[in-house]
Amino acid sequence: QVQLVESGGGLVQAGGSLRLSCVASGILFRLVNMGWYRQAPGKQRELVAGIDSSGNTNYADSVKGRFTISRDNAKNTVYLQMNSLKPEDTAVYYCNYRPVLNNYWGQGTQVTVSS
Repeated sequence: QVQLVESGGGLVQAGGSLRLSCVASGILFRLVNMGWYRQAPGKQRELVAGIDSSGNTNYADSVKGRFTISRDNAKNTVYLQMNSLKPEDTAVYYCNYRPVLNNYWGQGTQVTVSS
């Protein structure tokens, strides 16, 4: 059974930092691609960052240079380091694993950035 459990969200002032973590179970973590998405109120869920099994990364234009996705295969964990946070980064952040013919999400963690 696949499980994704996020943590690390919270309330932070603009310009601050947070690090999100997602622990995965039920998968061969070191072999899979992982992603972070976010959904703000009234908006569609959007891709924030992705990392493949080789460690190659991709980012949404809005977070390039501020956010860093990484993984620790020994801990089955993917991270999202968020720096220089802006009020528009406020959203629920979700961890994602998307194998062929399926799509798994964590429960989400709230990030709120105050101005």
